Amino acid sequence: MVLSCIDPRFQNLTYNHLKKKKLTGKYSAFTIRGAAVGVTHNKFKQWHKTFYDNLATSIQLHQIEKLIVINHKDCGAAKIANGKKEFTPVNEKKIHQESFLKLKKQIKKKFPKLKVEFNLISLDSKITKF
Repeated sequence: MVLSCIDPRFQNLTYNHLKKKKLTGKYSAFTIRGAAVGVTHNKFKQWHKTFYDNLATSIQLHQIEKLIVINHKDCGAAKIANGKKEFTPVNEKKIHQESFLKLKKQIKKKFPKLKVEFNLISLDSKITKF
C-alpha cells in the first residue's frame, strides 16, 4: 500500500518513483492531504480512523505486507501543523520526521507484521529515505 499526498504537483513524481521501483499495478493507494502528517497530526484527527480502517481492509483483502509512505516538501499540511511559527525547511523536516515516527509506532502497535518505508520527495524528484 502507498500512502501519499493529494497535492497535484506530486502526483506524477510519486507515480514515476513507484514505476522506477517496478510497482506499477502492484499497490493499493491511499491519498490524503499531508500523507503521514495527515494521518498522525492532531490538527487532522478526524482523518486518522479513516486511514486505519482503510489499511486494515487492504491488509485483509489484498494481503498487504508493506506500507510505502511518500510525504513531500513544501507541504501545505505541514504548514498547518506548524501553526503560527515561521515555516522553515528545518521546521518542515521536523514535522515530517515526527509524523514518520508517530506512524511507525502506531503501525507497529496495530499491525506488527507490516513493514513500513518512509520517503520525502521534493519538486526536483529527489527522494530522501527515513
